[in-house]
Amino acid sequence: MKIVKFIYATTLVLLISSCKNDAIPKPDAFLSLEYPTATYASYTHPNCNFKFNKNTNATIKPEEACSFKIDYPKMKASIYMNYRPVNNNLMLLLKDAQKLTYNHTIKADDIQESVFEHPEKKVYGMFYRVIGDAATNVQFYATDSTKNFVVGTLYFYAKPNFDSIYPATKYIEDDMKKIMETLEWTNN
Repeated sequence: MKIVKFIYATTLVLLISSCKNDAIPKPDAFLSLEYPTATYASYTHPNCNFKFNKNTNATIKPEEACSFKIDYPKMKASIYMNYRPVNNNLMLLLKDAQKLTYNHTIKADDIQESVFEHPEKKVYGMFYRVIGDAATNVQFYATDSTKNFVVGTLYFYAKPNFDSIYPATKYIEDDMKKIMETLEWTNN
């Protein structure tokens, strides 16, 4: 009888101890971020001489007379828009806009420039993508060369880490391209 109890006890111990799950590492994965589909509506600033289409998921927050930000609260990001009239100072305005971009060469891995021209609407400018851990990854300026000059700059409210913010950067970059494509001067 002792042998039968010993066999049952041994079998029971073996069954219980053999039911462990081995630890299996989780496979590599990418962060799944989903942003709402962008829809656009026309926006005309009450104090400035331009209008454009903006993403309806973003909100406008006034700053100064002709400066405002387009806020993306869920992404903790904003596009800062600054309008300046051209009064024989176009070269200075261009220099300042380019300086803003090239101040990031210390942290940037690359700066990609795209010339923008829309002669029918008299909109000419430059679109910049700053690759790397810079404070701003997307910037643009646009002008009609005679009366109007506007600059747009994307900032995140977080320490720059290009890989982490790339999906949000790409989403807002598309919005900034839409701003440039739909920009119209209201005083021409």
